[in-house]
Amino acid sequence: MGFKIVRNAGSVILAIVETIVESIAKALNTFGVDLGGDHKVHLERPARAEHGDFSSNVCLVFAKKLGMAPRLLAERLAEMIQADPFEDFLRAEVAGPGFLNFYLADSYLHKITLQVLTEGEDNYARHTFGNGQKVQLEFVSANPTGPLHVGNGWLGSYGDALARLFERTGHDVSREYYVNDTGNQIRMLGESLLARREGRDIPEEGYRGDYVGEIADKYDGPNDVMTAGKFAATVILDDIKVTLERIGIHYDSWYSQASIEESGKVAEMIDRMKTSDLVYEHEGATWLAATKLGDNRDRVLIKANGDITYLAGDLAYHQNKFLERKFDKVIDIFGADHHGQVASLKAGVKALGIAPDCLEVLLGQLVSIAGRKMSKRAGTYVKLDDLVDELGPDATRILSLLSSIDQATTLDLDLVTAQSAENPVFYIQYAYARISSIQAMAREQNLPMALAEANATSASTLPLADVNLALLSHPRELQLVKTISLLPEVVEQATRERAPHKVTTWVRTLAADFHGFYHDCRVLGDDVSADLTDARYCLVEATRISLRIALGLLGVTAPERM
Repeated sequence: MGFKIVRNAGSVILAIVETIVESIAKALNTFGVDLGGDHKVHLERPARAEHGDFSSNVCLVFAKKLGMAPRLLAERLAEMIQADPFEDFLRAEVAGPGFLNFYLADSYLHKITLQVLTEGEDNYARHTFGNGQKVQLEFVSANPTGPLHVGNGWLGSYGDALARLFERTGHDVSREYYVNDTGNQIRMLGESLLARREGRDIPEEGYRGDYVGEIADKYDGPNDVMTAGKFAATVILDDIKVTLERIGIHYDSWYSQASIEESGKVAEMIDRMKTSDLVYEHEGATWLAATKLGDNRDRVLIKANGDITYLAGDLAYHQNKFLERKFDKVIDIFGADHHGQVASLKAGVKALGIAPDCLEVLLGQLVSIAGRKMSKRAGTYVKLDDLVDELGPDATRILSLLSSIDQATTLDLDLVTAQSAENPVFYIQYAYARISSIQAMAREQNLPMALAEANATSASTLPLADVNLALLSHPRELQLVKTISLLPEVVEQATRERAPHKVTTWVRTLAADFHGFYHDCRVLGDDVSADLTDARYCLVEATRISLRIALGLLGVTAPERM
């Protein structure tokens, strides 16, 4: 894992990284290399523990400039650094063609434990690099023409988890659902509803799901296609809201497409583009000169018959996002079937005078259910509600956050259901339940640390000055803290790379490390000294804090009992 120096990346790790860089810079200075304020030193966490706690390729970078073999330069630097050791330094070694590996004393892990306990759940692994930037995330936005199914609702947990990451890193976040409540799909929904109510055949392109008949039974309005369609869409949207709430997804706004098209915003958007000569008329239609902006062909905004295209409505919507509501960054999360719309949307935003990099479009790959096809029109789909019923909200979210969204996913429901007890979420939540059990037993035994933790308004009120954290020396203990120490970096990386699955990967590792610690390192018992109990209890609490932070970012609950 590469490491970028960020001011709030974690005070202990930040101090260590800066000290290592300063030590390298001081040693290089003896060779006449002045790095100045811009330390061109890259540090990373080695993939293998035997390669140390941090590694640098600095000798490979500067060897040619100094006319030395990289390995020889690394050996010289290692000697100098070891002759002038810094706090928590253990040793420096040379590996391969000239990598410089740094090994740290266990004392730095004890400091990290103290840091987690002091900062607590509110502040550990929290960043401020967002600087209050206004970020809007639009996700799911499935047409309200049928229940949410696994195909169109799968990215919901991703969008929500990404929003949580942005919030954790100092951004001003807004979640939005764009409601496609107009156009041909609403007309067709209305025709389908009226056909079911009147007992006639549903149009070929209509919607055949059982839900259409259920809504038709409730409809007592006129035989007007749009009125019937909007009635059905409202009912369906209410159900969509309930489904999303079940998996912990709450939107700040539900924005109507009809409100854009009926408010004159499209004409206003086109007038704005005309000032840049990027709109022209041809064969009765209004076109965007998208090829001038990097698209592969020009795009129709208003058809010859006066109908507004989807692109025109979408651009008016984005004009509203950027120029009226003043979002600094807009992130649209679409399914893979929207791939062909990205270039035209980017071109249109540019035509509005908005910097293209202010709009980010993330595409999730297809998700499918083994042996089943999903189609709201045909009524053959697996409702997201049904999946939640089978697996539960937490398992549903974890499953959708196991891997990057640019990887296609195939779910075998029979397999997942049969192994639900072995689902990753169970293993993770079981770690938290074990922590809760330890803490409950400690309070029953009136242990000072447990009572202080139970009555504390913040982790910093624990009597940490009386605890000898240096007693944490077992390999299981040290490995657990090492994993905890990575959380600030993981949160930053997951946010910058739009990759919530990195938090999932980390939390699974933490759970595994805690289960190993639980097995090998007793916290309570007559065979454990009072001092060691206190130290291990502090480690348990640090694990609890870290686990709650990560589960909160994923939108997964932390049950005290299972």
